[in-house]
Amino acid sequence: QVQLVESGGGLVQAGGSLRLSCAASGRTFSTYAMGWFRQAPGKERELVGVIDWTGVSTSYADSVKGRFRISKDNAKNTVYLQMNSLKPEDTAVYYCAAARSYRDFLEGYELDYWGQGTQVTVSS
Repeated sequence: QVQLVESGGGLVQAGGSLRLSCAASGRTFSTYAMGWFRQAPGKERELVGVIDWTGVSTSYADSVKGRFRISKDNAKNTVYLQMNSLKPEDTAVYYCAAARSYRDFLEGYELDYWGQGTQVTVSS
């Protein structure tokens, strides 16, 4: 069993930065691929970025490439999303999720665990 708790959201001006954290409980965290999703009001949930269990392979949505970076610290049971050059359109609730396979994220399969989400608001 893995429980995920996000933190680090808040209000930031356009062009600013935030770092989201997702702390995981459970001894098997290091074996999971981790990802960040976001959902804005009236919009579908979007996969923002995903990282494999080793922390080596990553993939990003085109809308955030070059601005966001996902990383994983297995020693701290934490996955991070560094968000730079934020835009108002990045405003959303951000969720982290865990799955046994990196491909589960990329192919839209059901994921194993979800966090409760953290609000990110970018003002213009």
